[in-house]
Amino acid sequence: MSKLKDAFSGFEFKDVSFLSSKRAKTGEEIETYGPHVKRLPKSTVPEYLTLTPYQKFCWKVMGPFVERREVEDEELERNLLQAHMKMRVEEYIAYVWMSTIFAAIGGVLGAIVLGLILSPILGILAYLIASATLVLTPVATYLGLQFTPSSKANRRGKKIDDKLADAMSFIASMASANINIDMIFKELAKQPLYGEVCEEAKWITRDTEILGMDILNALNRASDRCPSDNFREFLQGVVTTSTSGGQLKPYFKGKMEEYQDERKLQVQQNMETLGMLAESFVTVVVAFPLFLVVIIAIMSLMGGMGGGNPIPFLYAVVGLMIPGSQVGFIFIIWLVNQD
Repeated sequence: MSKLKDAFSGFEFKDVSFLSSKRAKTGEEIETYGPHVKRLPKSTVPEYLTLTPYQKFCWKVMGPFVERREVEDEELERNLLQAHMKMRVEEYIAYVWMSTIFAAIGGVLGAIVLGLILSPILGILAYLIASATLVLTPVATYLGLQFTPSSKANRRGKKIDDKLADAMSFIASMASANINIDMIFKELAKQPLYGEVCEEAKWITRDTEILGMDILNALNRASDRCPSDNFREFLQGVVTTSTSGGQLKPYFKGKMEEYQDERKLQVQQNMETLGMLAESFVTVVVAFPLFLVVIIAIMSLMGGMGGGNPIPFLYAVVGLMIPGSQVGFIFIIWLVNQD
């Protein structure tokens, strides 16, 4: 025993922060988590679940309350997994609760400051603004953080759909060379060109290479955590085709053609939408303000403005209306390109 102790005395474990919030369930035996060997490529370092200093503080303060309540949220757990947010459900709930408390404190201070500053100017309206600040700040913080995982998961799903047609061409090309499914996804995991599809392939390769799963179970697990309906359907189709004795080459080729046709249709719809927005931009942002400025100038020369000064109104049109409408159209075009 002393020799064994001396053999490990030279090792120093510097970073064990990834264990700061892990715990074993009651009744579990030590043998369940016994040591086992996993072969990794040379110079590979495991990636642990790391929390930011603020998230660690939230867990340290609110973690005991969350654990006592035994909060279980399967939907939140699925959203965190699909969004690749490397936090457990308990840790994220503690982070949300602590952030909401800080937001409530900030709302109280903000309401007091606004009430003191605006009350001499706006009167009772200042107290309404302060009350709205007091209520809306913690509510907006809680709802925003609560829906962040699902929002990130939806964005990842859209990014997967954007790259799915190109990735399917790669998969079909690899399959035509009689390469096994696990090797196809392993090679796909090395292609960052395919964005989030590459990330999903990395998780599949992790399950097969490190966790020792067979490829069909890894694909089933990947379909459960995938935020894209199209990619989930594709993975389930691979499993079904393999287990039923079907041929994967025709399946990959058919899926490639299907996703390419869907992509062409989506591009065509986006082009039609952008064309309609371009016509609206010319009418609303270019022609209408120009006609409005000319009409106001002519009416002021003819005395149709009731003797008022048209200069402030022209400043409002040129300085607020035109830039505001341009910003609005830019935002709408950005939203269209996100779909």
